[in-house]
Amino acid sequence: MATTTYIDFRDTEKAVKGSVRYKRIKWGIFLIGVSVFAQLYNYQPLLSEITHYFAVTPAESSYLVSASTFGMAIGLLLFAFIADRYPRKDIMLFSLITSTLLTLTSVFVTDFSLLININLIKGICISGVSAVTLAYLAEEIDAKSIGTAISFYLAGNTFGGMFGRIIAALVSGWFNWQVAVLTIGLLALGIAILFYFLFPESIFFQPQKVKFDKKLRQMQRIFRNKKILAMYVVAICLMGTFVSIYNYLGFKLEAPPYNLPHYIIALIFLMYAFGIVGNLVAGRLSDRYAAKNILLLALILLFVGLGLMYISNLFIILIGLTIFTVAFFSGHTIASRVVTQLGGKAKSSATALYWFFYYMGSTLIGSSTGFFINKDNWGGFFLTLLVLASIALVATYITTRTKSVK
Repeated sequence: MATTTYIDFRDTEKAVKGSVRYKRIKWGIFLIGVSVFAQLYNYQPLLSEITHYFAVTPAESSYLVSASTFGMAIGLLLFAFIADRYPRKDIMLFSLITSTLLTLTSVFVTDFSLLININLIKGICISGVSAVTLAYLAEEIDAKSIGTAISFYLAGNTFGGMFGRIIAALVSGWFNWQVAVLTIGLLALGIAILFYFLFPESIFFQPQKVKFDKKLRQMQRIFRNKKILAMYVVAICLMGTFVSIYNYLGFKLEAPPYNLPHYIIALIFLMYAFGIVGNLVAGRLSDRYAAKNILLLALILLFVGLGLMYISNLFIILIGLTIFTVAFFSGHTIASRVVTQLGGKAKSSATALYWFFYYMGSTLIGSSTGFFINKDNWGGFFLTLLVLASIALVATYITTRTKSVK
């Protein structure tokens, strides 16, 4: 662990654009975003090979992804109560080191159940980064410069998810899934080493004991807010449909009549680039227009994208995937912003619960929809996802008819 030195300078200024400290923070949080999301979803593009290697069904292979996201959900709740007890950098470094060791260890595992359990623990470990990074940025960076820093962290998350999936898919196709996971693990190891030596310690944070009862009371108040609850429903449905599509669409594209090779299928993860655009556009529009209208539009586009992907034409499928990806990232951006706005003094608890439901959507829906893929029932698969999109749309519409969500 890093040795934390606390600096008690009342005249110490927070990091501003152009300073060495700011640059180290900015690139540091970009790299840890890459590490976290490359590791969290490194098995998603490998599911087809996993089904053959371990002789499991497509739905069972998805347990590797669901175990990681379930661990992430559990870990986020855990760190919501204990994160303020420990130095920010120590928690982030702990997450990076333990997750990297687990990723490298999994290369040598030949038992499917053990691999699932390793992924579950890895998800819990990884969650430490997500639990404290935004708080670190708010504490250490000047208010006028924090927007760019946060966008770098989110860009690192998205880039890591895209880059990790593409690299894993390509390396797996050329070699095997073990070499693909080893590649991601070595990348994460390099990032952990750079982080240890280059990332600045906290200056404006002092560890403190968490009042457990206060946190519980905050959460109780949150669950009485119907509009926040609606955003949690949106989080479950959005993430459930998103992970389902990216878990299983490769199975459809590698089968007749498409018969696409692995290196072409890997490129579908480049659609994340459209997701980055969706994030930026939705964020800017939400500064000018009502958030509820942008969210409703995003959910309608999600519905349209799902419908197009069911059509048996490769070009239309790709158009549908593009619309779907933009809609997902836009909807997620707005829903999380609404929760932050409505959270009030319980902002951190409301956000932690949002992420909990977000990853539970991935865990529960991402695996359960594989039931249809086991039976080659793509009609049932897409119908289920359309129902989920409809639920999110209705929940948003019903709870935002009044003035509170603007």
